Amino acid sequence: MTSISPSSHVAIAGAGLLGRLLAWRLLRGGRRVSLFDAGDLDTPPAAAWTAAGMVAPQCETAVSEASIYAMGTFALAQWPKWLAELDAEALWHAKGSLVVAHPQDMAALNQFRRDLEHALGEQANLQALDHAGLHHLEPDLAPGLRQGLYLENEAHLDNRELLVRLLAEIRGLGGQCHAHCPVETAPGEIVTPGGRQRFDWVIDCRGTGARPRQPGLRGVRGETLHVRTSEVHLSRPVRLMHPRYQLYVVPKPGHRFVIGATQIESEDRSPMSLQSSLELGSALFTLSPAFAEARILEQGVNLRPAFHDNLPRVTQQPGLISANGLFRHGYLLAPAVASHVLARLEGDTQLPFRSILDVRPLQEVSP
Repeated sequence: MTSISPSSHVAIAGAGLLGRLLAWRLLRGGRRVSLFDAGDLDTPPAAAWTAAGMVAPQCETAVSEASIYAMGTFALAQWPKWLAELDAEALWHAKGSLVVAHPQDMAALNQFRRDLEHALGEQANLQALDHAGLHHLEPDLAPGLRQGLYLENEAHLDNRELLVRLLAEIRGLGGQCHAHCPVETAPGEIVTPGGRQRFDWVIDCRGTGARPRQPGLRGVRGETLHVRTSEVHLSRPVRLMHPRYQLYVVPKPGHRFVIGATQIESEDRSPMSLQSSLELGSALFTLSPAFAEARILEQGVNLRPAFHDNLPRVTQQPGLISANGLFRHGYLLAPAVASHVLARLEGDTQLPFRSILDVRPLQEVSP
């Protein structure tokens, strides 16, 4: 395995979460970095900007593979270290998460608990809450919510502020940032509208933008509702179990909340439908009637990059590494995927998560 040299110039295609993390870490290691993105850098079109920023490996394990839990547990340990290096510890909120259900939907909550305990056994580490315990943790939840589960080891972060901080660090460390610059990638080359540029290494983490190179990569539509109200206070993410969907509400600075639930097998980027908006709003109201006066700030729609098994993959050939497929687990999986890519570049033979990320390599398509 060829390792990167101290003087290497690395091009990164895609300035979403993964691209920014890799650029930042490489620049801190003394390498030169050029970062390219087809969209704006300050308000990026990436799924990481639309996302809620949850780091919830236990919740996801109930509906995902065991490898998601392994990489998510790594993220819980890694994020605080990286945020400390960014002088951004305040962006990390390690207050756990709640899973609740209305009385008529208790079967869904009980099934979720059984699935989690089956998947993790003693590691499930969840606490059943009665009415008093639930409302002690989150007093503003609707009184009709009488039971819940508390997963104290989970966390969430202020994702948009993190992306802003990473970009500022990249620029401050001398990274060359190219916005509104769509590219194609090749071993040791970036192909821009102005021509080809040579680099020692190229890292392709363009998400759905890399589909021409990676057959089998698809976009999965996700929708979020952003609201603001000072009438409701939540300290941690709350998931509402429902027969048709799992709604989540994540608190953000400035009395903001991000609400999401939908996972649609579609590559449609058109605005949110009236039905989706009504369902999200109605479910939010049942969590706390005080949300009725919340002001809708934004309706977010984006595509999450995914392969057929919804697991991420890292592939390598001389001069080119591709990392993609974070699906709807961006903040949960990015630390593991970024660390794996960096280890590959350094020629580390003890690659983290090799058995997860390097299986079934794809045959990439040359531009």
